[in-house]
Amino acid sequence: MTDFREPHRSQWDPVLAAALAEDLGVAGDLTTDAVVPADRQASGRFVSRAGGVVAGLAVACAVFEMLDPAVEVELVAADGDSVTAGETLAVVSGPARAILTGERTALNLLSRLCGIATVTRRVVDAADGRASITATRKTTPGLRALERYAVRCGGGSDHRFGLDDALMIKDNHLLVAGGIAEAMRKAKSASGHMVRIEVEVDSLTQLQEALDAGADVVLLDNMDDDTLRAAVALNAGRATLEASGGITPDRVASIAATGVDVISLGWLTHSAPALDIGLDFGNPSGC
Repeated sequence: MTDFREPHRSQWDPVLAAALAEDLGVAGDLTTDAVVPADRQASGRFVSRAGGVVAGLAVACAVFEMLDPAVEVELVAADGDSVTAGETLAVVSGPARAILTGERTALNLLSRLCGIATVTRRVVDAADGRASITATRKTTPGLRALERYAVRCGGGSDHRFGLDDALMIKDNHLLVAGGIAEAMRKAKSASGHMVRIEVEVDSLTQLQEALDAGADVVLLDNMDDDTLRAAVALNAGRATLEASGGITPDRVASIAATGVDVISLGWLTHSAPALDIGLDFGNPSGC
């Protein structure tokens, strides 16, 4: 199994607890508690209805552990695996009430993360090693750690995680700070020698300003392929170049061919369709 640096449990336990609380409300699962005897046992298989890439399987299955520690989970697939339609991803067995109650929460999360990983794999394949693929901060509130993990499961790389782990001067910063040169001067004076600084630009003129000011990374915002090629030539290897801004998977191959170093897509986390996954039950047992 490849190590995709799964988020620490402290980052996703609160997510699962909040999702369950949202579904259970104040009265709990009225339907299951009414029609399923407390001692009834059941077994179900998580099955992919379409081909895709697995992400967040153990995290999603932890929902059942929260509801009842007696539920047993057997992981059949691993995060990062490519699966085809009809493949079993995991088997859950134990108290039927807990499995039925947690089914939708687990499926919602698993389908979402697998969908992100699946699209990311497609985009990474399209780039064909010519550029790194990263996501952005355009994530679902509260799910960033898991959604960015799904991107890694699909073969993508990390961008900055939040506001506190990188200096990234965007267009509105430039307007308020008084331009690229002044913003860079302030950024350098406020950061240590270990910190890299990225500047967003939307023209070749601004790119030259950013290079002259000593930017380590330059984000090329909403540029067409011809302009991106010109930016690569102008840069001549001085800074890392990142193409970004409204990029969809269909554009990735042509952008990667321009010679940029990184392609970042908010699309991976704000528009990726969920992977269709179901929980298929076997014959229940018990009194």
